[in-house]
Amino acid sequence: MKPIMILGVVLILAGVGGLLFRSVHWTETKNVVDAGPIQINSQEDHSLWIPTAAGIVAVLAGMGLVFAGRKQA
Repeated sequence: MKPIMILGVVLILAGVGGLLFRSVHWTETKNVVDAGPIQINSQEDHSLWIPTAAGIVAVLAGMGLVFAGRKQA
């Protein structure tokens, strides 16, 4: 399989994943105070929204790369 086709498949999978999972959430723990045996931590919740248009564009671009890789063969 050609590298351009592999990139196309990766884009298709990423685009479908972006369409299925609308957002990604994670929690980050930060060390606020570290004074000997005393530790105070702070947790922050983060979320990253994935636009629908980005998923659609990724799928279409991936399909274009797969077809372009096929044509060169």
